[in-house]
Amino acid sequence: MIANVLVALVAALHILFLVLEMVLWEKPIGLKIFRNSPEKAAITKVMAANQGLYNGFLVAGLVWGLFHGNPAFAFQIKVFFLLCVIVAGAYGAATVSVRILIVQALPAALALVALLLA
Repeated sequence: MIANVLVALVAALHILFLVLEMVLWEKPIGLKIFRNSPEKAAITKVMAANQGLYNGFLVAGLVWGLFHGNPAFAFQIKVFFLLCVIVAGAYGAATVSVRILIVQALPAALALVALLLA
């Protein structure tokens, strides 16, 4: 149960990322969180929306794993999508900001460990 709560929290984080990147990118909160200027946000809004869409796919996969009726397959789905989140977070940390490792990859890694220990 703890593992599934952590998986759900990772999914919730990615819903937040989706909203920030697809809806709030050029708004004051989006500018502040991503440390962007209005000019840079305007230039990168299509790219940010694309990133947000990918976050939505991660959410869909995690939720699919949480609600799948076959526990063994649900486990595999959750492991796969958590690994996707961890890889994306590690890549983001290496190429953009170390903050991404903490905000994105660490929660997914904790959920993965809990899932593997369950």
